[in-house]
Amino acid sequence: MSQHRRRPDGSKTARTAGARSPAERLEPGRAPRRPRGLDAREPSRVFSTIARVISGVLTVSLIFMLLVGGISFTIYNQYESPGPLDAPRVVVIPKGEGRIAIAERLEKDGIISNRWTFVGGHLLQNFFGRKKNGELKAGEYEIKEHASIRDVIETLSEGKSILYKATLPEGLTSEQIVERLKAEPSLSGEVTRVPPEGSLLPDTYYFSKGTPRQEILDRMQAEMEKAISTLWESRDPELPIKSSAELVTFASIVEKETGRADERDRVAAVFYNRLKKGMRLQSDPTIVYGIVGGQGALGRGITKSDIETKSPYNTYQINGLPPGPICNPGKSALQAALHPAKTSDLYFVADGTGGHAFSETLKEHNTAVQKWREVEKQKTKQADDADAAKQDDSSAPIPQAKSDAASKDQARKGKAVQQARKNAKAAQNQAPPGGAGSGDGSATDAAASDQAAGTATETADIPPPVRKPKKQ
Repeated sequence: MSQHRRRPDGSKTARTAGARSPAERLEPGRAPRRPRGLDAREPSRVFSTIARVISGVLTVSLIFMLLVGGISFTIYNQYESPGPLDAPRVVVIPKGEGRIAIAERLEKDGIISNRWTFVGGHLLQNFFGRKKNGELKAGEYEIKEHASIRDVIETLSEGKSILYKATLPEGLTSEQIVERLKAEPSLSGEVTRVPPEGSLLPDTYYFSKGTPRQEILDRMQAEMEKAISTLWESRDPELPIKSSAELVTFASIVEKETGRADERDRVAAVFYNRLKKGMRLQSDPTIVYGIVGGQGALGRGITKSDIETKSPYNTYQINGLPPGPICNPGKSALQAALHPAKTSDLYFVADGTGGHAFSETLKEHNTAVQKWREVEKQKTKQADDADAAKQDDSSAPIPQAKSDAASKDQARKGKAVQQARKNAKAAQNQAPPGGAGSGDGSATDAAASDQAAGTATETADIPPPVRKPKKQ
């Protein structure tokens, strides 16, 4: 309602809208009214802003997912697809080389097509894979043709490297084993010291290229300790050996006396029977070891002076066992030493066929020695006949075109026959290889030795020859 006020001349004027009277001014002020429609538009504006934000986030996420999916598909395709190799190839991964360096090496060698796919694939395999140890291992690997990156990673992670083998036979000394390992080109590193005699277990050992030689020796020592520990528990309590060290020494003598596995328990029985009776072992290989030590081979026959030479290892001169092993025995010899045959044999001698004839008495032994000599005489005769036949052939005319080659061939064969005859004749003047209780090669000295020990009084009927070692 408009208010009016009087002018000075008494006329009324219209009251200004919004003007307040003094009384109204004394009343509290009212808040201004909001414009119509403002309350209805405010929520829709908020929702619009939220919708725009969500839409932007979804758009960015979709683009990111499409990008990641495309990259993943490309990587996966390279990861699983056949590789570029057209033929198998060998690659060597050195020790200490990292993942990226390995990937670069493989890419350079044409084994994989993309190093980063290899690196990413290996990381993802370690992160999501079930295998806890997925490290790439050093070694020499043969990669098959068209091997995928997955195949290459699995090969290197599982350590499926090319294996080499070193066969170290029974009866070698520790020094001989070290020399064989030094001659193996696939091994690496130096050997600072020769392991103790008898501490290495002969066997075939497999290894990757670049394996240190010392590592092979350590494995051989660990295997020997394991074998002795297992076998010692099953020993015969009545055996005259009292420790595992004596076991190895005894087994080393058995090992050197015969190369036939089916004879080892009988050879062991002979030596055990002699120990029980207080007889000396009289084993030729112990003489050889006392002369050459770890070198192994004597290179000649044993002489009478060798037998008479006093040495800690010469079992013709000492009672009981030598102070230590004379070689590294195998499991078969260790087993035979712990479980000898149940016999009364005291002697054995080579039978001329690669085996031995065992005897309980000196008389039986002399007979076996005589048979061996007959075998050697027959070998000498065969060598003489072969030599004569070759000489007859050499007198026949030879065509000129073939004269030079034929002459060389005949000369070579003639030398071989002469050497065979020489060896056969020399054998007649040596004692039977392989035997116990033959003194300097004769049963006479064996009888004298045993009689001195109070264990035998039989006489011998074979002249004293010179013996030769049986197994080197």
